Amino acid sequence: MNIENTKAQMRKGILEFCILSIMQGRDCYTSEILDELKQAKLLVVEGTIYPLLTRLKNDDLLSYRWEESNAGPPRKYYRLTDLGQEFLVELGKTWTELSVAVEKITTNTQSHE
Repeated sequence: MNIENTKAQMRKGILEFCILSIMQGRDCYTSEILDELKQAKLLVVEGTIYPLLTRLKNDDLLSYRWEESNAGPPRKYYRLTDLGQEFLVELGKTWTELSVAVEKITTNTQSHE
């Protein structure tokens, strides 16, 4: 069994939640999102994030605006829609439930060893 594949799948499963959380209350440029993920040690490449942002936009969870840049081409800034904010709240509830359950199970399992 490939542990790296399993770890990658675990990270992928929470990526959407992390991205929406980063954007809570502010507009974000893609490189800002990537930087925050990197600082949190959740490494993601641009080839992963762009399709995810597009899907979230197509699902009406995000909107975007273009802003001129002094350092190159215009930048696309993403923001949570009202639906995106509601979705994030629900994901937060689910994350809390899951993390409590996983902690309980893994703690109980490790104490039996």
